[in-house]
Amino acid sequence: MTERAFELGDFLPYLLNQAAEATSQSFHRIYRDTYGMTRTQWRVLANLGKFGAMTARDICKISHIEKTKVSRSVAALEAAGYLERAKSPMDRRAEILTLTATGQQVFADLGQKAQDYDAHLRAQLGPEHSAQLDVVLRRLMALGIDPSFADD
Repeated sequence: MTERAFELGDFLPYLLNQAAEATSQSFHRIYRDTYGMTRTQWRVLANLGKFGAMTARDICKISHIEKTKVSRSVAALEAAGYLERAKSPMDRRAEILTLTATGQQVFADLGQKAQDYDAHLRAQLGPEHSAQLDVVLRRLMALGIDPSFADD
């Protein structure tokens, strides 16, 4: 059996990353130009808007963002008046993060813009490819990480 040379452009994780970058760039301009947010700030705001009050650790776990990036984003969102912190009654070392009324308005506005952007992308793909992509991506997420390939 002949081994073929590794082709980065055929490597599924690379293709997924490139597709995510390509499709998120236009939406990035929306939240950056409208609210001055970074991608991580948008993701923190979106998670709080969707799931409600939680800790920074929860956001890291849900969104797969490293702790320092979340911490910086939390500080920036707090300074902008979009979220507030309160000590956790369960763990005095942890802080519970919640969106302020202004943060909820920003989330609602960007949520609508995100839905519009999603509809535009799906229209470009067409309904059949869009539905197929949903199935494939959800299946990939359900597969999780094979422990034999995971880092220690």
